[in-house]
Amino acid sequence: MVFGAVLLAGAATGAWGEPASDPRPPSSDSAVAGLPAGRDPAGAQLSRQQAEQLVSSSGDPWAAYYSPQAYADFTSGQYLGVGLSVDRAQDGSTDVSQVRAAGPAARAGVAVGDRLLHIDGIRADRLPVTEVVARLRGGPQGLPEGSTVALAVQRAGGPVRELVLRRTVLDAEEVTVDHPAPGIARIAVHGFTSGVAAQVRAAARGARGVLLDLRGSSGGLVEEAAGTAAVFLDGGPVGSYEARGVSRRLTAPPGGDTATPLVVLVDGGTMSAAELLAGALQDRCRAVLVGSRTFGKGSVQQPSRLADGSVLELTVGRYRTPAGRSPDGTGLAPDVPAQDPSGATELGLRVLAGLGTRG
Repeated sequence: MVFGAVLLAGAATGAWGEPASDPRPPSSDSAVAGLPAGRDPAGAQLSRQQAEQLVSSSGDPWAAYYSPQAYADFTSGQYLGVGLSVDRAQDGSTDVSQVRAAGPAARAGVAVGDRLLHIDGIRADRLPVTEVVARLRGGPQGLPEGSTVALAVQRAGGPVRELVLRRTVLDAEEVTVDHPAPGIARIAVHGFTSGVAAQVRAAARGARGVLLDLRGSSGGLVEEAAGTAAVFLDGGPVGSYEARGVSRRLTAPPGGDTATPLVVLVDGGTMSAAELLAGALQDRCRAVLVGSRTFGKGSVQQPSRLADGSVLELTVGRYRTPAGRSPDGTGLAPDVPAQDPSGATELGLRVLAGLGTRG
């Protein structure tokens, strides 16, 4: 199961935008590929065009189609791209929010704050951010490593620059760690791919206090989100979800660390699997949430592998926190709101100090 199969591109606050408030109703055209509406398409003989039509006609704002390689990248923590992430600014422009050090974009001189004007000749501000990201990564056709993408970028007050970047395989670096104060580990989880829970466990080992930074965390694999919760819980519920009408419970095994003080940083880019994790730690009174209200995506996508190895992800249900809350549409409210988002880390450190530190 996947909570938030959003393309791995570091979704900062507002990076993906809200789904349309009045999405198209589910269409009987799901039979376009010979599939009855609501049936699991696993194993179906669908062409790429049929699969994409099934996604577009489903009325599901979170439905997605992945080539075999793109889905392997998504779950493995690697991706094909040029090493930049984008946000949609308030004025509707598409701005560069992150640049991967030593990646193709960085080598070409792209910097945070640059405006992305065109991608392969198409105006970026006329595309959903998710489609911009998809095109950077090779598009639905799954262009291979070494393929190129043409960009037009502009720095504030500067000329428009035309660039041609060559895609390469990059590590997603889903978990990053620093130490903002002696004995304090700030563990930032950008997405939940294979191995993330183990990385968080290793990063938290020996810390006297932990800031678990879920700001801009875009979701991912449910087992990794549940496994990350289990790092800080001694057994018990993590949450539950429905998949095609069948209720399933997520539980943590015994033996997690319940002694180290824990603060979780959240914002409007904290979504899906990251919201499940934050909600579990909040409901279990294991952590204090600091920041701003989370995105509000409580839906569950089920990956279905087609006959050619490609994957369709369709929404099959909703998840709930251990207390039975669903963040869908409303998000999770922090215990300690940060009036100034830029000061959330400092506020988190003050809250952590108030909780004491492990000796």
